Amino acid sequence: MIIEVKDVSKAYGEKKVLDGFNLNIEDEHSYIITGGHGAGKTTLLRLVLGLEKPDSGKVGLLGDYKYPYINAGVVFQEDRLCEGFSAVTNCAMVSKKVFKQTVREELLKLLPEDKVDIPVKNLSSAERRLVCIARACCIPSDVLVMDEPFKGLTPSEKEKAISFIRDKQGSGSLVIASEDTTGLDFGRIITL
Repeated sequence: MIIEVKDVSKAYGEKKVLDGFNLNIEDEHSYIITGGHGAGKTTLLRLVLGLEKPDSGKVGLLGDYKYPYINAGVVFQEDRLCEGFSAVTNCAMVSKKVFKQTVREELLKLLPEDKVDIPVKNLSSAERRLVCIARACCIPSDVLVMDEPFKGLTPSEKEKAISFIRDKQGSGSLVIASEDTTGLDFGRIITL
């Protein structure tokens, strides 16, 4: 599968965020979208996911597909967790194809055992980020799309999270938006 971003432009009022931007996102490849605050990283991810439409240009799928959309595991900039539910429940609720026991095993690769069954509102911001990463990776998907997934993580937590994500990527594609590209040299760096 290829996600084609072709001649895409997007503005918010007078501020042009993307101008004639092109990118092909292919299976088995990793893309690191970087740039300063306000460079258009989040906008690009939202366009790829179909959450926003470009002002001009197009975002489309190339290939022989049954469906006109992609299945994506997503980490947003904000956590978007159900506060009163545990990490296990937050991850299991994203798909009927995901089982709690499988989710628990995956979460234990990122979190201590005493953290997976308590409400996520009782977790630290870094632990919550790790739950978001696990949740995105639990979804059967064509692509993993992550917006600042390592925000607030220590270097060792980030290293563990990167290893986890790379393992879960499989043959799909991975798109990470991050101002800090430390440890992300496995992907193609695209600066906005």
